[in-house]
Amino acid sequence: MILAFALAASVVDLDAAERAAGNRMADAVRIGRVLLRTTWPAQVLRIRVDGVGSHAVAGLMLSGVKFHRRLDAAGFSSEVIDLVRLTFANSTVEEVDVWATVPLPYRKQQPVNGEYLQPTDRIVYGATIGRSEATTFAERLLRGDDVFWEAGWRRALGKAPGDGTAQGAFRPEAQS
Repeated sequence: MILAFALAASVVDLDAAERAAGNRMADAVRIGRVLLRTTWPAQVLRIRVDGVGSHAVAGLMLSGVKFHRRLDAAGFSSEVIDLVRLTFANSTVEEVDVWATVPLPYRKQQPVNGEYLQPTDRIVYGATIGRSEATTFAERLLRGDDVFWEAGWRRALGKAPGDGTAQGAFRPEAQS
């Protein structure tokens, strides 16, 4: 039992260190250790903390594809709310920015590196929450106020794999 806990803790530590970014790496790792103890439906890909002086901002990048379980828009919003609450509770950051990305389709014969570097993903969800609204932001996010949702991606959330849209996937060609 103790060995299993030690191995789990070390995996969380490794994941937190691997996913941390920004000029306040120690803060990002500390937040990551808390967030990555849970297997979230939408995977936390990056925890970034940047700051100057006493000011610090956290950024949480989530995967917009390949969820660990079915996730609709309300469930996605609930996950974001939980992640933001945990981030505020375990750090002194003034703001948490959350965004979700989906990979862009790969096209053969199109360069994806070198002088003509092309983006490999795009943002489909974005929200900014200040510590000053730590007690009220959940209602705002659930209402969708000051939240960016890519319409096609949001419509695809919660769809079952057999209904023509892969869970969490977004296909621009299927957009209406």
